[in-house]
Amino acid sequence: QDNRISIWSAGDLGNEGLNGEYHGEPRLLCDIQHNGDVMDMQFLDQERIVVASSTGTVTIFRHHQNNQTLSANHLWEKAHYHVDQDTSCGGAACTGVVCNNPEIVTVGEDGRINLFRADQKDAVRTIDNADSSTLHAVTFLRTTEILTVNSIGQLKIWDLRQQRNEPSQIFSLAGDRVPLHCVDRHPNQQHIVATGGQDGMLSIWDIRQGTMPVSLLNAHEAEMWEVHFHPSDPDHLFTCSEDGSLWHWDTSTNVSEKPSFLHQGGRSTAYLSHSTVNQSVVSAWLSNDPTKDRMEITNLIPNQTLSVNSLDVLGPCLVYGTDAEAIYVNRQLFA
Repeated sequence: QDNRISIWSAGDLGNEGLNGEYHGEPRLLCDIQHNGDVMDMQFLDQERIVVASSTGTVTIFRHHQNNQTLSANHLWEKAHYHVDQDTSCGGAACTGVVCNNPEIVTVGEDGRINLFRADQKDAVRTIDNADSSTLHAVTFLRTTEILTVNSIGQLKIWDLRQQRNEPSQIFSLAGDRVPLHCVDRHPNQQHIVATGGQDGMLSIWDIRQGTMPVSLLNAHEAEMWEVHFHPSDPDHLFTCSEDGSLWHWDTSTNVSEKPSFLHQGGRSTAYLSHSTVNQSVVSAWLSNDPTKDRMEITNLIPNQTLSVNSLDVLGPCLVYGTDAEAIYVNRQLFA
């Protein structure tokens, strides 16, 4: 009932022990009340955080580092709504937010897409009936294009320069329309996209070709809530699930031992068909079966039973939150 946004310090490097483990306790720096469930949040810049609420409101909070306080900097009330913005109960949950400063894109249960600018009171652009079903997540493909995933197994690309309110491309899972919950794109190769959904499967898409995933990988026993490529080492991917597991997918393992991967011939010809001229190593993610010989999968929380709802990764650090009302920081991802 009573929700808050909290800023924590997970400690500074000065407190590390000899082999890199961290000794200090995480410290709560400040927190602030939040109206409705927090559905998603992302830093806009060093001190501003954009937060999506189940009430449909989108708020920018500012973290004042000089005196460690949080304040509401700006809010778009009922950016998402079912009937009209004015009815008291008309809000629809804002399910996803993504930032590319100063631009902010939000999606919601109402199938609406909003484009905001941090410095402007009104939405720059709203696509009212972008989807007839719930939009669960959104990410930038490039500065003018976004990707959304919805509750009937579709991945859609939207070109924000186009005035028409139609997606420029639609991709969908074959067969069952399994709801997709999360999406992330490869940081260096923008045509490679990963999604996860209600059936726990990991889908890898190549948006340059076809309308179906390049590979479907058996993953979790229940809903996949979040998928993230490592931002600086995208051979590593992380997924977490309602089933209490958090998986580290590593496609980097065998590249060094398998020179055939880099040369024509043998089993690697399938991979080379995807390559672009100046790309010396083809992404293992686009193989028809990336698990064969070239992927290691590790469950980073073997005995966890409660849902892992959210994760993020940067450098050697992984942070995740669970239904145990706890946040965990793993600082030795590649140890």
